[in-house]
Amino acid sequence: MLGNLAIGAAAGGGYSTLLILVVFLGLMYFLMLRPQQKQQKKHKDMMSQLKKGDHVITISRLHGVIDEINQADQTVTLDCDGIYLVFDLRAIAQVTLQAPQAVTAPVSADTTSASADTPAENTDESASDEPAEKTDDESAK
Repeated sequence: MLGNLAIGAAAGGGYSTLLILVVFLGLMYFLMLRPQQKQQKKHKDMMSQLKKGDHVITISRLHGVIDEINQADQTVTLDCDGIYLVFDLRAIAQVTLQAPQAVTAPVSADTTSASADTPAENTDESASDEPAEKTDDESAK
């Protein structure tokens, strides 16, 4: 009789156990695995944007400036106050300061020569849209 009761409880409780297991796995995915995947993607994007001159921190907390990146060997050479050290690319923990990108906006020859050749505009008050105030000589007339 106890055997039949145990078999009936196990058969009826199977769906609830399965439901709890599915809910638990779903929570574990959203609370643990998904944030880790986002962090890995962010780190991978950071690594793909590394360039010479970036200030970086390694996983051992060594600060340096990237001098050379060797994609074939997956290594990076850091300049640490004149001492050059070679690390594995995976040793870069974070980028603290991006290298300044040289902005080479060409200066138009028309604007520089035109401003030098033309005389300065009249800065007299009469050139403005507002009427000029009358002086004492004009008001006496």
